[in-house]
Amino acid sequence: MADTVNLTEMTTVLPGIDLLAAELADVEIAGELEPSGKTSPLQVASEQAEAFISEKRIGERIKHLRLKKTMGLVELGRHTGLSASFLSQLETGRVVPTLRNLARIAMVFSKDLSYFFEPEPQKLFRIHHAKDRARLPQSGVDDPTYFFESLGFITPDRMLDPYFAEFVPQQPGTEAKAHQHAGNEFLFVLTGELDVRHGDETHQVQAGDGIYFDATTIHSYLCSGTVSATAIIMVSMQPVSSEAARTLSRISGAQSRARLARQQVS
Repeated sequence: MADTVNLTEMTTVLPGIDLLAAELADVEIAGELEPSGKTSPLQVASEQAEAFISEKRIGERIKHLRLKKTMGLVELGRHTGLSASFLSQLETGRVVPTLRNLARIAMVFSKDLSYFFEPEPQKLFRIHHAKDRARLPQSGVDDPTYFFESLGFITPDRMLDPYFAEFVPQQPGTEAKAHQHAGNEFLFVLTGELDVRHGDETHQVQAGDGIYFDATTIHSYLCSGTVSATAIIMVSMQPVSSEAARTLSRISGAQSRARLARQQVS
């Protein structure tokens, strides 16, 4: 590793880096005067950079982001071009990252580089007022069978997505559009009656009933009464690993073939 970090070069990497360069400039700077009398590109001595980065607990923040995405060191290495061994030492504070390496890591997690240098938040607390929510229709269909409102859209880095949903009465023979996604889902019925399909099984639930299920299995909801049904739905924010994605694809393909076979028999 080089003994110095070129801050001038790094100011073009990501928005917000100018502020970071200015903050790092408060650390003791090792520079030489050019013949014009101007200072050469800022060079930060490795000892001062290491102390500054250690104070900001950058390694812990990188590990926090990685674990929240259920991402391994090898997978993060593939995305950043850095070795798993280096990333492990970085997380435990045994090596000092360059700003270029931090920029690579920040982009993987859709973070601005300044994220690693900002003060840690003291607590997470958000109020979602009813007047600020938007009522949206089911996507991907011409005639939606339900409408929903996000109850957590202003919460950053949330681990789950809560929704309020209204399921409208349907004509006999209506088939709900099924979907699947990573993680788990919880549904609590507030009013009315629902038919909830999970895989090949359909369950009828009513006000006061709750369901917790694996959302990687194809599922759908449909109002089964003559009046609208309402529910609170919680969806966990768990990304799919590459192996889980392959498994999900195989399950989806098998379920599609099974439905096709049943249709041909009938």
